[in-house]
Amino acid sequence: MPVVDVVNLRNEKVGEIELADSVFAAPVNQALLYEAVRHYLACRRRGTVKTKNRAEVSGSGRKLWRQKGTGRARVGSIRSPLWRKGGTVHGPQPRDYSYRLPRKMLLGALRSALTAKLQDGELKVVQAFELPDHKTKTVRKVLEALEARRTVLLVDNPADDKLELGSRNLPGVTLLATREVTPYHLLEHEQVLMSEAAARKLSEALAK
Repeated sequence: MPVVDVVNLRNEKVGEIELADSVFAAPVNQALLYEAVRHYLACRRRGTVKTKNRAEVSGSGRKLWRQKGTGRARVGSIRSPLWRKGGTVHGPQPRDYSYRLPRKMLLGALRSALTAKLQDGELKVVQAFELPDHKTKTVRKVLEALEARRTVLLVDNPADDKLELGSRNLPGVTLLATREVTPYHLLEHEQVLMSEAAARKLSEALAK
C-alpha cells in the first residue's frame, strides 16, 4: 500500500496515510485516460451551431425569369444555394454530442489518473481544510504555504463552505467534492490538494 505524508495548512508533516493499491498504485492506462477525457469533453460540448437551408433564408420564392428564351441558365429561386445569401447545403444542425461510456472504464480511468498524479509527485494530502474565515486572501496564503502550483484542484469531502467561498475567485483553482472528481479534472490541473477525509473516501470507494 502506498504511504503518503499528511500535512497541515502550514505544510508541516503531521502524520501518514495508507492508500489502497488498486486505486493509487494501479497501472496507468493511457488509452483509457484518453477515452475518459474525450467522453467528458463530448458531454460538455454544446451542439447549438446551426446554418439555414434554402427553406429558412429570406427571399421570394417566385421564378426570377422564364425558363427558356433568355440565353441564361434556368433558375427557380433566389434562395438557391448557388446564389449569394442562399441557403446552405448539408450545413451543421443542432445535435447532442454526448455518448455513454461504460462505468468500469470511467472508474479505471479515475484510478489511472490518481496513480499518475501520485507517481509524478503532484498529489498532496492535507489533514483538513479548516479555515478561520471565507476570505480569498486567507485561501491564497494557505495555497502559498502548501507550495501550490499555477493550477490547483482542491478535493474535499464534503466541500467546505468557507473554502468554496474563498477559492472561487482565485484563477486556476478548482474545488470539487469527491463524487464530482473526474479524470479530466485531475489531468487538467498541475497539482491536486486532497483532504485526508477525501483521500480515504476515494481509496475506499474505488477499491476493487
